[in-house]
Amino acid sequence: QVQLVESGGGLVQAGGSLRLSCVASGFIFSRAAMSWYRQAPGEERELVASIGTRGGGKWYSDSAKGRSTISRDDAKNTVLFQMNSLKPEDTAVYYCKAITRNQSEYWGQGTQVTVSS
Repeated sequence: QVQLVESGGGLVQAGGSLRLSCVASGFIFSRAAMSWYRQAPGEERELVASIGTRGGGKWYSDSAKGRSTISRDDAKNTVLFQMNSLKPEDTAVYYCKAITRNQSEYWGQGTQVTVSS
């Protein structure tokens, strides 16, 4: 049974930082590409950052670039996402996504991040 469990969300003041964690189980984590998405109220879900196997192929959206870091710890089946200099428009539910070697896709349940001005 595949599970992706996000944590680390909450209420943050503008200018602060968030550090999200996603712990995976039920598949070979080291062979999966991992991503972070977010969805703001009334908006479509958007890709924020992704990381390939062995930590390669990092990608960031324009909104995340320069103030975000995605990383992974294959020994702990964990992918991390840190974003600094938070703005109210970063308020969203943040989701972790895995794409396994056979191209199966799995999502976590999401974690709410609210940035107050």
